[in-house]
Amino acid sequence: MELNKQNYKPIVFSGVQPSGVLHLGNYLGALEQWVQMQDKYNCIFCVVDYHAITVKQEPKELGRRILDVVKIYLAAGINPAKAVIFQQSNITAHTELAWILNCAVARLADMNKMTQFKEKGGEKESVSVGLYDYPVLMAADILLYNTDAVPVGDDQVQHVELARTLAQRFNREYGQVFKVPEVAVRKQGARIMGLDDPSKKMSKSANSAANYIALTDAPEVAAKKIRRAVTDSGSEIKYDVKNKPAIANLMTIYSLLTGLGFKELEKKYQGKGPAYAEASVGKYGEFKKDLAEAVKKFLIKFQLKYHSYSGDEVKRILKDGARQVRPVAEETLKKVKEKLGIN
Repeated sequence: MELNKQNYKPIVFSGVQPSGVLHLGNYLGALEQWVQMQDKYNCIFCVVDYHAITVKQEPKELGRRILDVVKIYLAAGINPAKAVIFQQSNITAHTELAWILNCAVARLADMNKMTQFKEKGGEKESVSVGLYDYPVLMAADILLYNTDAVPVGDDQVQHVELARTLAQRFNREYGQVFKVPEVAVRKQGARIMGLDDPSKKMSKSANSAANYIALTDAPEVAAKKIRRAVTDSGSEIKYDVKNKPAIANLMTIYSLLTGLGFKELEKKYQGKGPAYAEASVGKYGEFKKDLAEAVKKFLIKFQLKYHSYSGDEVKRILKDGARQVRPVAEETLKKVKEKLGIN
């Protein structure tokens, strides 16, 4: 890979599915961290379209969303001069290695532990086999590129652990090939919760649009969602995940967007809650009004960049990214086949 030719830096790999809507939780929990990693690591960021088709997709819509994900990467600050961006289905080694891992080292016992499959309706017989097996494809994605670290939200940690298990098992049973990757979870913002229910993660597949702030939401629409977000009993602005989970979640968003710490926010709004208790804006009115403005300001700037990229420009970036990573993936696959005796 070209990024490695000048001087070695640890390799980071991660990806996003082109399904549903990417939201503020994706940005704060993953994309912002990716941007910060670009100067310290050789970063490889994938649009994982094969993962998207584990559930039924409308073909034309899927094609549009693939390009949209890249535009969101770019608008977030990922720089193609510093990081590789490519489309998973353009590199055939991903599915080939996934099949090899399925046969050589993945076990039913491993897959039956995967909680996300159950959460996505895995008990239904109509669910695709791919949805059950996609953690193995995710392992292949990671292991192909000699990955040192995988930045993910905390809901994906189990899948990275599976990649580590399969890498270690293959190396032990067939000989050393795979680097065993580490998990990189952001300490603050790893899990942004829903605006309508702070007990559930903000999700691009949520039934209600009130759950999330899409990165493509009109800024005023997003501000309205913040103003209508559920809150806790009482009126004090205090970071307390156990007793005030809704306010703690909003404070996390506020802090990550503005750089203000939790203590600063608590001090800023100290004593202001009760004064608004009888007002039409509600007991947390000033806090939510200011947060809504911060979200609007962020989205206006973000969307200006998002709309500045053309489809042709995005396609060129994907093509160039595939050109850069293909030799690395094929070299890893070659070594795997040699160890298995099928090269």
